[in-house]
Amino acid sequence: MISINTDERIDRVNENITLIQKKDGLTFGTDALLLAAFVRRAPSAIALDFGAGTGIVSFLCTARNKCKKIYAIEAQEEFCHLIRRNIEINALSDRVSALHKDVRELSFSDLGFEADIVFTNPPYMRANSGMTNTSNCKAIARHEILGNIDAFCTAASKNLKHGGIFYAVYRPERMTELFYAMRQAKIEPKRLCLVHPDADAAPSLILVEGKKGASSEIKIEKPLFMYKDKAHTEYTPAFSYFYENGCFKE
Repeated sequence: MISINTDERIDRVNENITLIQKKDGLTFGTDALLLAAFVRRAPSAIALDFGAGTGIVSFLCTARNKCKKIYAIEAQEEFCHLIRRNIEINALSDRVSALHKDVRELSFSDLGFEADIVFTNPPYMRANSGMTNTSNCKAIARHEILGNIDAFCTAASKNLKHGGIFYAVYRPERMTELFYAMRQAKIEPKRLCLVHPDADAAPSLILVEGKKGASSEIKIEKPLFMYKDKAHTEYTPAFSYFYENGCFKE
């Protein structure tokens, strides 16, 4: 029997993953699902998950055999402990490891290698913007309290091998900041997908793939519309295919 604390809940999510989540923390959502789908399959790759939260993106990628081994990097100690519990209940200790570390301080000495892949669902909001969450852990997850997008991209570049791949899910209104941060860190944007809730809505998320040390050229994917209807009750065939394959049907 799985034991959980009074401030937690337990859910069965995609890929039959059992996930313990904090009631006052950010819970599993579409951004994590999309990021995991967007990561290309590289079964022999070693990957880093920056700002791993509950570890869900790492678990989804592992379930799809996207990487050989994933290190979930999390700055909040209580969430790092949560990731370890989620690793245990899903019997993934041979595929996923949790490391309590601020990505801004992560270095070769912590890992002993340069990674093939870094993926991240970073905080979207500036530290002094929007409503402040009463939950400190939720505020850290949503706001750039423990590093802005420049810091995340710099850390990714520092821990990626030359030619390594970077993936991020982010907000469209901050796309120029993300691209600038990537290029400053010598990670060239190579693939971009705009995600729309439905065919009449503006994009609500972007998915970006970059490559360390690459030349400048980017592929713009066709827009991804998630739902068929305004009530958002039924996924489009394109979204279902994207979730299964991480790309569009040619």
